[in-house]
Amino acid sequence: MDAATITTPAVLILLGPPGAGKGTQARMLEDKFGLVQLSTGDLLRAAVAAGTEAGKAAKAVMEAGDLVSDDIVIAILRDRLAEPDCAKGVILDGFPRTTVQAEALDGLLSETGQKINAAISLEVEDGEMVIRISGRYTCAGCGEGFHDTFKIPAIKGKCDKCGSTEFKRRADDNAETVASRLAAYHAQTAPLITYYQDQGVLKGLNAMGNIDDIAGNLERIVSDAMN
Repeated sequence: MDAATITTPAVLILLGPPGAGKGTQARMLEDKFGLVQLSTGDLLRAAVAAGTEAGKAAKAVMEAGDLVSDDIVIAILRDRLAEPDCAKGVILDGFPRTTVQAEALDGLLSETGQKINAAISLEVEDGEMVIRISGRYTCAGCGEGFHDTFKIPAIKGKCDKCGSTEFKRRADDNAETVASRLAAYHAQTAPLITYYQDQGVLKGLNAMGNIDDIAGNLERIVSDAMN
């Protein structure tokens, strides 16, 4: 890919349910294309820590126990997109979640002459996701990830990386909770799929196979979208 062909920073959106591998794939895209992954949670924490005007507004809302409004999130995103490290483009992970947010994002991008290059939907099977997420756990010492089925420690009860014998699981990584989260995701995201399909930027990707194979297919989609 010739960097000279990029006239404006690229904007990619990764859609996919919990456990679909969005974070893993986004990090690979960062390395490959010089993009920056932006997740809503990280954006909010960074803005609050930096003490920006939008960050102060977000902090006040969160301390009151309320949800941060779309207007505040958009303001924080506006500030972040203007930073030098976003010159080549960004990967939005976890935003937008609704068509209202998608419309607000379009409005923001129109201010800078940018557009959505591609909204990539990582397509997975719900049953497999329940198994994948409910079986995962991490080493309490170093954070290395394991799974009851797919990645068992070489020595039972001992971390392959640091040797610790202490492990932990997230309280919400159980089959019932995962199934509920998947149902909520589909209900919430279905309108977004239609929204970006109507814009002609939706790209579907089978995310059930080998991580490297998925990454290769994703890189091709991104390369085409950025050229």
